[in-house]
Amino acid sequence: MDNKTIDSLKKLGLSTYQALVYLSLTYMISGTASEISTNSSVPRSKIYDVLKILGEKGFVDIERGRPLKYHVVPPKEVFQHRKEKILEELEETEMKLNYAYESQLSKIPAPIWLIHGTERIIKKELEIISRAKKTVNIRMGFLFKNEIDQLIEKFNRLIKRGVEINILASPYSYVDNKKINIIRELKDSEVNIMKADLPFVKMIVRDGKEMIHIFTKFSGKERSVISNTAIGVWNQYEDIAKNYDERFFNIWNRKARK
Repeated sequence: MDNKTIDSLKKLGLSTYQALVYLSLTYMISGTASEISTNSSVPRSKIYDVLKILGEKGFVDIERGRPLKYHVVPPKEVFQHRKEKILEELEETEMKLNYAYESQLSKIPAPIWLIHGTERIIKKELEIISRAKKTVNIRMGFLFKNEIDQLIEKFNRLIKRGVEINILASPYSYVDNKKINIIRELKDSEVNIMKADLPFVKMIVRDGKEMIHIFTKFSGKERSVISNTAIGVWNQYEDIAKNYDERFFNIWNRKARK
């Protein structure tokens, strides 16, 4: 028995018998219940129930006939689907826990915090975006190094859940003197994006309830981001967030009419 593989399959929600049967079928490709029982060492008294559950979970395809024949669903397909489901469940749990945690923080008299350091700022941006139920509106005057890929991954997950992502973006940003074409980087995603002449500031508002402003110093003619000077202002005053959201949509709608 390949104990490591069995343990991995169990992490995907299979019982020991189910893992044994799926492992055997990956070598057999297909077979009858009797053949699978013999190859997997799962008792015949259990094999039909095990195969039925594997079919319901998407690990096995069942071909009708006498006898029934069972075909393995390719591991790549199974693992991709299960990994996505696990990640979605983990992300949902993280969101709920963060919301509970940050709801308590919001009871502190002044729900505004300063955040220093690009890693912590990006992490907070992603947290705020993750909580969105309806909209994320962004004025993207610049980007940090390695930020765009993380944002795109988060945007794609939200879009699948029906969240609308609207971005007013500067055409370019320079980080460590390297040019980033913001519009081009985002064009293959499903975000709504429009070019805009923006100040060198970034603003993210989610659902008109929460927002973060990010500021940094710049150097040289190219106005390259000096990452170690970055500061984020995380704001949970809903009235303020709503006001900035309305201003964003006013600009967005004016540009859309042109």
